[in-house]
Amino acid sequence: MTTETMPGEAIVIAPPTATAVGGSEMSTPPVLSPEAKARIVAALEQRHAPSTARNYRQDWEKFTAWCSAHGHLSIPAHPAVVADYLTECADLRTETGERAYSMNTLARWVASINYWHRAVDHRAPGEYQLVKDTIAGLRRTYAAAGDRPVKRVAPLELAEIEHIVTTLRAQASTWQARMRERRDSALLLLGFLGAFRRSELSDLQIRDVTIHSRDGLHMRVRRSKTDQTGHGLVKAAPVALTHTVCGPCTYRRWLDVLAAHQADGRPGIIRLLRTSDEPAGHVCHLPHPDLADVDVPVFRPIRVNGNLADTALSGQAIHAAYRRAAQAGGLSPAKIAQLGGHSVRAGFVTEALRNGAQPHEIQRQTGHASPVTVGIYAREHNPLTGNAVTRFAR
Repeated sequence: MTTETMPGEAIVIAPPTATAVGGSEMSTPPVLSPEAKARIVAALEQRHAPSTARNYRQDWEKFTAWCSAHGHLSIPAHPAVVADYLTECADLRTETGERAYSMNTLARWVASINYWHRAVDHRAPGEYQLVKDTIAGLRRTYAAAGDRPVKRVAPLELAEIEHIVTTLRAQASTWQARMRERRDSALLLLGFLGAFRRSELSDLQIRDVTIHSRDGLHMRVRRSKTDQTGHGLVKAAPVALTHTVCGPCTYRRWLDVLAAHQADGRPGIIRLLRTSDEPAGHVCHLPHPDLADVDVPVFRPIRVNGNLADTALSGQAIHAAYRRAAQAGGLSPAKIAQLGGHSVRAGFVTEALRNGAQPHEIQRQTGHASPVTVGIYAREHNPLTGNAVTRFAR
């Protein structure tokens, strides 16, 4: 893209040149059947996590609708059109006067537009300096006005999880409450120790968890946000000194529920949990039940009447479970309002940094692609780690 200016004249932006393919300009796109288009789109979407693929598709549909309404070509989109789209949407306000879209949302729109352009061998509009400068200018405008700041979830640390788990067990007086406690205790402790994303916990199946005589648990993440091609990552959950924060113990107790459900459904669960079952010590060393079907989710929804679903617990349901458990555990309303599905992962990184773990050690468990991301947790939640101000502590 080139820009030309004359004294007293507005900037004129020349259109981007056609994309070259194999040394020549790209030919006219072929006419494909709806079935062929659907197959191609489905294959393209498999490159990303389901949530990312959904966002890319919805973002693209929104952009093409806007282009159609304004008489613009959506692909290849001129960078000036993308800049116009971003600035127009950035100015939109809600009924309360707040900006309708955050900077993260606008940046994701550019990524979506870029993706669909690259998919058909067009240059990504976001690569042009005009779009880059537009995004940079909007970021400064948002920051100066204090509009839609980035909200990060609060970390849920191990001491808080131990308090929640202990309280849940003490309060469980019915078999339904005992079943929910077993699931939520495992969800919290394994989520923390494995530094799991909520999508990874949702995808976890019984076949992915191996009981190891020395390491406690080996938990295989078959695919994640940073591993879409399925190379896999094994996370470990060691046996803890005390049973109240022992991840393998919570898994063992929840596995008993899953085994009872497989063997005899709801009646089997009732027989298992009809009496108080608060553990007095470690149970992870006891023989584990063998389940006939291991290709099933570890974490599943529990209905109000105690029926256990066969489907996986969704990411949103995991988020809700963390907040509900924190509320039952007596955490402050202010802390609960800041919790989310990412809180146990943030808690793991925060405590690991505080305990002297190096970024590469943390990445080994979290699966972060870059140590830069780990550094965000240090700045946001653990500002004293590696900070010279600690030299002045008395």
